[in-house]
Amino acid sequence: MNILITGASSGFGKLIVAELLKAGHQVAGTVRDPKGRNAEAADLLRDLGAEIVDIDVTNDASVEAGVAAASDRLGGIDVLINNAGVGVYGLQENFSAADFQRVFDINVFGPQRLTRAVLPQMRERGEGLILNITSVLGRITLPFYGPYNATKWALEAVSENYRAELSQFGVDVAIIEPGGFPTEFHGNLILPTSTDRNEGYGEMADAPVAARQQMNEFLAANPQQNPSLVAEAVVSVVDAAPGTRPFRTEVDTVGMGDLVKPMNDLAATSTQALFTNFGMADMLKLNVTPKKAA
Repeated sequence: MNILITGASSGFGKLIVAELLKAGHQVAGTVRDPKGRNAEAADLLRDLGAEIVDIDVTNDASVEAGVAAASDRLGGIDVLINNAGVGVYGLQENFSAADFQRVFDINVFGPQRLTRAVLPQMRERGEGLILNITSVLGRITLPFYGPYNATKWALEAVSENYRAELSQFGVDVAIIEPGGFPTEFHGNLILPTSTDRNEGYGEMADAPVAARQQMNEFLAANPQQNPSLVAEAVVSVVDAAPGTRPFRTEVDTVGMGDLVKPMNDLAATSTQALFTNFGMADMLKLNVTPKKAA
């Protein structure tokens, strides 16, 4: 299949690209500034066999141009993987409205821009897959990740709605929910632009730094939490036959995924019941022989 993935230069992205190529897919990966600061990462991906497109997920024109370029090089886009994202760390009160907007622009509005750009061709063909990388923290929360939690919860809701609204056009929607993994993601966190509220928190003001150190130590002590597991899960969902893909896939080996799975199972049961009560149950079933959109 022809696959476009955002955030391909590091973290899960570069691992996913490698696994997809190994599985025989054609892949275009988005890399910001591929001739400048990310030239080395872009070259590595090209050496693996990927196409490189420069897309700023926070810019409408960049997304439209980049998707058009990727579609032209690949001969169309069968799968979009919304992987690009950014994390945060700090007391939530210290994050300004502008800080929240920045995180939402990347983690929520970015996937919406990309999805809107690829959907017309998918609906026209009557098939396709939108795969959103969210997080177990899109289902539960931990302190000091406030804006990040909010964006991942929002992306889960965006995915829920697209799943229902696109199913009859043959366009599938799925979610991968990773736990915490040791990747470059943790070195590129957005911190609050201000710490002027710290004084009112007393000793609690030091808690974010201590908790972050504890998380780093926890991940170092659990090498089985290998980021390659996320890439393998993505390939498994992509390669599954339309109509058989799980909507949500938890990827975690240290207990968080085990806590989230029952919540996901209950959500699936409740959603099925709600849609059935409103006479919309068919919207939860992918039409594998759809009519092309008019």
